[in-house]
Amino acid sequence: MTASQDETAKGGREKAPYHFGEKLRAVRERKGYTLKVVAQRAGVSESLVSQIERNRVSPAIDTLLALAEVLDINLEFLFEEYRKKRPVEIIRADQRRSVEEDGVRYEEIVHPNSSDGNHTMESYLITVPLKGQTHRGSYGHIGRETGFVLSGRGELHYEQNVYPIQAGDGISFSAGAPHVLVNVGDEPLKAVWTVAPSQRFSDNLEGKQE
Repeated sequence: MTASQDETAKGGREKAPYHFGEKLRAVRERKGYTLKVVAQRAGVSESLVSQIERNRVSPAIDTLLALAEVLDINLEFLFEEYRKKRPVEIIRADQRRSVEEDGVRYEEIVHPNSSDGNHTMESYLITVPLKGQTHRGSYGHIGRETGFVLSGRGELHYEQNVYPIQAGDGISFSAGAPHVLVNVGDEPLKAVWTVAPSQRFSDNLEGKQE
């Protein structure tokens, strides 16, 4: 029995653990190829291609490579969801890690994922106390920052400029220049802040304490 026949035989008994079928079928149909054309060019049976597309069988690596070549598919596209432990990560409200620096509290809401490479990001709920200010960006760093003010009034000190901000305002800027967030209101300043790429600040966070 050939490798292709063996795959076909197994397909009738167990479901494929990895689902490439939807992507392969979508690309094939977009290119206007029939099952027969793809099968002939890849050197496998038309029945096998059909079962792979329906996720009835997992293709052997050589079969998958042959199909990818015929369809001109980047393997990164096929395997992208399997690079991550979980495609969706949720940090529950009672599970946030947090840290406090000079009275400013940072609660993690998005944890950087190393599999994202240069596209990592981290996000926090920041609480700046009365007359307080952040210090982490006072020297600048690579990347970009965005923020959304939830409550309170503040000022973004960016290079030599001062930008007043208040609840409902969104902020975005290059993080390369020195920047500091200052609370100038009469209540704690709260904002959601995102940094990309991640500066790995979250590595210093601790689990939420009751």
